[in-house]
Amino acid sequence: MFRALVTGVMARTAAAVPARCAVCGAWPARPVCDLCVQRFAQPVPRCRRCALPVAPGVGTCGACLQAPPPLDACHVAVSYGFPWAGCITRFKFQGETGWAPWLALLLRSTPWVEPALEAADRVLPMPLSPQRLQERGYNQAALLARHLAPERFDDRLLLRIRHTPAQSGLDRAARLASVRGAFAVDPLRTAEVAGRRVVLVDDVMTSGASLHAAAAALRQAGAAHITALAVARTD
Repeated sequence: MFRALVTGVMARTAAAVPARCAVCGAWPARPVCDLCVQRFAQPVPRCRRCALPVAPGVGTCGACLQAPPPLDACHVAVSYGFPWAGCITRFKFQGETGWAPWLALLLRSTPWVEPALEAADRVLPMPLSPQRLQERGYNQAALLARHLAPERFDDRLLLRIRHTPAQSGLDRAARLASVRGAFAVDPLRTAEVAGRRVVLVDDVMTSGASLHAAAAALRQAGAAHITALAVARTD
Protein backbone atom coordinates (compact mmCIF):
# COMPACT_ATOMS: atom_id res chain seq x y z
CA MET A 1 0.00 0.00 0.00
CA PHE A 2 2.83 2.39 0.91
CA ARG A 3 4.73 2.02 -2.35
CA ALA A 4 1.47 2.12 -4.30
CA LEU A 5 0.91 5.53 -2.72
CA VAL A 6 4.45 6.59 -3.67
CA THR A 7 4.08 5.57 -7.29
CA GLY A 8 0.64 7.16 -7.48
CA VAL A 9 1.96 10.48 -6.23
CA MET A 10 4.95 10.26 -8.54
CA ALA A 11 2.66 9.64 -11.50
CA ARG A 12 0.64 12.77 -10.71
CA THR A 13 3.73 14.94 -10.30
CA ALA A 14 5.84 13.59 -13.17
CA ALA A 15 7.44 16.09 -15.52
CA ALA A 16 5.83 16.62 -18.90
CA VAL A 17 8.99 15.60 -20.75
CA PRO A 18 9.56 11.83 -20.54
CA ALA A 19 12.91 10.33 -19.58
CA ARG A 20 14.48 6.91 -19.38
CA CYS A 21 14.48 5.12 -16.03
CA ALA A 22 17.95 5.45 -14.54
CA VAL A 23 17.82 1.83 -13.34
CA CYS A 24 16.21 -0.34 -16.03
CA GLY A 25 16.21 2.07 -18.98
CA ALA A 26 12.43 1.92 -19.48
CA TRP A 27 11.02 4.64 -21.72
CA PRO A 28 9.14 6.82 -21.05
CA ALA A 29 9.43 7.04 -17.29
CA ARG A 30 10.22 9.23 -14.33
CA PRO A 31 13.84 9.29 -13.08
CA VAL A 32 13.18 5.83 -11.62
CA CYS A 33 10.17 3.95 -12.97
CA ASP A 34 7.34 2.58 -10.86
CA LEU A 35 8.48 -1.03 -11.21
CA CYS A 36 12.00 -0.21 -10.03
CA VAL A 37 10.62 1.77 -7.08
CA GLN A 38 8.51 -1.22 -6.10
CA ARG A 39 11.48 -3.55 -6.48
CA PHE A 40 14.24 -1.51 -4.85
CA ALA A 41 12.46 0.78 -2.38
CA GLN A 42 10.41 -1.55 -0.26
CA PRO A 43 10.27 -0.20 3.31
CA VAL A 44 12.09 -2.18 5.98
CA PRO A 45 11.77 -1.95 9.79
CA ARG A 46 14.26 0.61 11.11
CA CYS A 47 15.20 1.97 14.50
CA ARG A 48 13.30 5.20 15.14
CA ARG A 49 16.42 6.85 16.61
CA CYS A 50 19.22 5.87 14.19
CA ALA A 51 17.41 4.38 11.15
CA LEU A 52 19.44 1.17 11.12
CA PRO A 53 17.47 -1.96 10.18
CA VAL A 54 15.87 -3.84 13.08
CA ALA A 55 13.70 -6.90 13.47
CA PRO A 56 9.98 -6.47 12.79
CA GLY A 57 8.18 -5.01 15.78
CA VAL A 58 11.28 -3.38 17.27
CA GLY A 59 10.99 0.39 17.64
CA THR A 60 14.40 1.28 19.03
CA CYS A 61 17.60 -0.73 18.65
CA GLY A 62 19.63 -1.88 21.62
CA ALA A 63 22.49 0.53 20.91
CA CYS A 64 20.16 3.54 21.00
CA LEU A 65 18.51 2.30 24.18
CA GLN A 66 21.89 1.96 25.82
CA ALA A 67 23.33 5.24 24.52
CA PRO A 68 20.57 7.49 23.15
CA PRO A 69 21.78 9.60 20.20
CA PRO A 70 21.27 13.39 20.11
CA LEU A 71 18.47 12.86 17.58
CA ASP A 72 14.96 12.24 18.87
CA ALA A 73 14.01 10.52 15.62
CA CYS A 74 15.65 9.53 12.35
CA HIS A 75 13.97 8.34 9.15
CA VAL A 76 15.39 7.30 5.79
CA ALA A 77 13.78 6.17 2.55
CA VAL A 78 16.18 3.49 1.33
CA SER A 79 19.45 1.72 2.03
CA TYR A 80 22.52 3.21 0.38
CA GLY A 81 23.24 0.63 -2.27
CA PHE A 82 22.17 -0.32 -5.76
CA PRO A 83 20.52 1.51 -7.45
CA TRP A 84 20.22 4.47 -5.09
CA ALA A 85 23.95 5.09 -4.60
CA GLY A 86 24.32 5.78 -8.31
CA CYS A 87 21.26 8.04 -8.42
CA ILE A 88 22.47 10.07 -5.45
CA THR A 89 25.98 10.34 -6.91
CA ARG A 90 24.52 11.87 -10.07
CA PHE A 91 22.48 14.29 -7.97
CA LYS A 92 25.26 15.19 -5.55
CA PHE A 93 28.44 15.21 -7.59
CA GLN A 94 27.49 15.40 -11.27
CA GLY A 95 25.33 18.51 -11.26
CA GLU A 96 22.06 16.68 -11.96
CA THR A 97 19.96 18.85 -9.66
CA GLY A 98 16.78 17.71 -11.39
CA TRP A 99 16.85 14.67 -9.11
CA ALA A 100 15.94 16.88 -6.13
CA PRO A 101 12.12 16.93 -6.47
CA TRP A 102 11.95 13.20 -7.19
CA LEU A 103 14.23 12.19 -4.30
CA ALA A 104 12.36 14.57 -1.99
CA LEU A 105 9.10 12.93 -3.00
CA LEU A 106 10.52 9.47 -2.35
CA LEU A 107 11.62 10.62 1.10
CA ARG A 108 8.37 12.40 1.88
CA SER A 109 6.44 9.22 1.03
CA THR A 110 8.43 7.20 3.59
CA PRO A 111 6.57 6.19 6.79
CA TRP A 112 6.77 8.77 9.60
CA VAL A 113 8.31 11.48 7.40
CA GLU A 114 5.11 13.35 6.54
CA PRO A 115 4.06 13.70 10.23
CA ALA A 116 7.57 14.88 11.12
CA LEU A 117 7.45 17.58 8.47
CA GLU A 118 3.95 18.67 9.46
CA ALA A 119 4.98 18.99 13.12
CA ALA A 120 8.21 20.88 12.39
CA ASP A 121 8.68 24.57 13.13
CA ARG A 122 11.80 24.70 10.95
CA VAL A 123 13.18 22.39 8.24
CA LEU A 124 16.93 22.87 7.95
CA PRO A 125 19.37 21.42 5.42
CA MET A 126 22.76 20.22 6.54
CA PRO A 127 24.96 23.20 5.65
CA LEU A 128 28.10 23.07 3.54
CA SER A 129 31.23 25.04 4.23
CA PRO A 130 31.84 27.95 1.81
CA GLN A 131 34.73 25.97 0.29
CA ARG A 132 32.59 22.90 -0.37
CA LEU A 133 29.72 25.02 -1.69
CA GLN A 134 32.07 26.76 -4.11
CA GLU A 135 33.44 23.42 -5.31
CA ARG A 136 30.02 21.84 -5.85
CA GLY A 137 28.04 24.90 -6.86
CA TYR A 138 24.97 23.97 -4.81
CA ASN A 139 23.94 22.33 -1.55
CA GLN A 140 22.12 19.11 -2.38
CA ALA A 141 20.58 18.94 1.11
CA ALA A 142 19.14 22.43 0.66
CA LEU A 143 17.54 21.44 -2.63
CA LEU A 144 15.92 18.44 -0.93
CA ALA A 145 14.75 20.43 2.10
CA ARG A 146 13.21 23.16 -0.05
CA HIS A 147 11.17 20.59 -1.95
CA LEU A 148 10.17 18.78 1.23
CA ALA A 149 8.77 21.79 3.07
CA PRO A 150 9.14 25.12 1.24
CA GLU A 151 7.08 27.01 3.80
CA ARG A 152 9.28 25.87 6.72
CA PHE A 153 12.61 25.76 4.86
CA ASP A 154 15.47 27.84 6.24
CA ASP A 155 19.06 27.48 5.00
CA ARG A 156 20.55 30.32 7.05
CA LEU A 157 19.65 29.33 10.58
CA LEU A 158 22.13 26.46 10.98
CA LEU A 159 25.70 27.35 9.99
CA ARG A 160 28.79 25.35 9.21
CA ILE A 161 31.49 27.30 11.00
CA ARG A 162 34.43 25.05 10.22
CA HIS A 163 35.47 23.37 6.98
CA THR A 164 36.12 19.66 7.36
CA PRO A 165 37.72 17.22 4.92
CA ALA A 166 35.61 14.66 3.11
CA GLN A 167 34.65 11.88 5.51
CA SER A 168 34.87 9.01 3.06
CA GLY A 169 37.50 6.55 4.22
CA LEU A 170 37.37 7.65 7.86
CA ASP A 171 36.23 5.30 10.61
CA ARG A 172 33.45 6.30 12.98
CA ALA A 173 35.76 7.72 15.66
CA ALA A 174 37.60 9.84 13.10
CA ARG A 175 34.32 11.06 11.62
CA LEU A 176 33.05 12.11 15.04
CA ALA A 177 36.26 13.96 15.81
CA SER A 178 36.30 15.62 12.39
CA VAL A 179 32.88 17.28 12.71
CA ARG A 180 32.89 18.04 16.42
CA GLY A 181 32.14 21.75 16.80
CA ALA A 182 31.70 22.24 13.06
CA PHE A 183 28.12 23.57 13.33
CA ALA A 184 26.40 26.42 15.14
CA VAL A 185 23.07 28.19 15.16
CA ASP A 186 23.18 31.81 13.97
CA PRO A 187 23.78 33.61 17.29
CA LEU A 188 21.31 36.34 16.34
CA ARG A 189 18.52 33.79 15.78
CA THR A 190 18.74 31.35 18.69
CA ALA A 191 15.27 32.43 19.84
CA GLU A 192 13.90 30.81 16.67
CA VAL A 193 15.26 27.44 17.84
CA ALA A 194 14.58 27.49 21.58
CA GLY A 195 11.62 25.26 22.43
CA ARG A 196 10.97 24.42 18.75
CA ARG A 197 10.69 21.22 16.75
CA VAL A 198 13.39 21.03 14.08
CA VAL A 199 13.89 18.70 11.13
CA LEU A 200 17.39 18.22 9.72
CA VAL A 201 17.67 17.09 6.09
CA ASP A 202 20.59 15.36 4.37
CA ASP A 203 21.04 13.21 1.29
CA VAL A 204 22.98 10.29 2.80
CA MET A 205 23.51 9.17 6.39
CA THR A 206 26.63 7.06 6.93
CA SER A 207 27.87 6.98 10.53
CA GLY A 208 25.56 9.79 11.60
CA ALA A 209 28.52 11.86 12.81
CA SER A 210 27.59 15.03 10.90
CA LEU A 211 23.90 14.85 11.79
CA HIS A 212 24.78 14.25 15.44
CA ALA A 213 27.15 17.23 15.49
CA ALA A 214 24.48 19.44 13.93
CA ALA A 215 21.90 18.14 16.40
CA ALA A 216 24.25 18.98 19.28
CA ALA A 217 24.43 22.59 18.08
CA LEU A 218 20.65 22.79 17.81
CA ARG A 219 20.23 21.23 21.26
CA GLN A 220 22.65 23.78 22.71
CA ALA A 221 20.44 26.50 21.24
CA GLY A 222 17.44 25.00 23.02
CA ALA A 223 15.70 22.88 20.38
CA ALA A 224 12.97 20.80 21.99
CA HIS A 225 12.82 17.99 19.41
CA ILE A 226 15.12 17.10 16.52
CA THR A 227 14.29 14.71 13.69
CA ALA A 228 16.78 13.78 10.97
CA LEU A 229 15.67 12.82 7.46
CA ALA A 230 17.92 11.36 4.77
CA VAL A 231 17.21 9.78 1.43
CA ALA A 232 19.57 6.87 2.04
CA ARG A 233 21.34 5.22 4.96
CA THR A 234 24.46 3.07 4.95
CA ASP A 235 23.36 -0.08 6.75
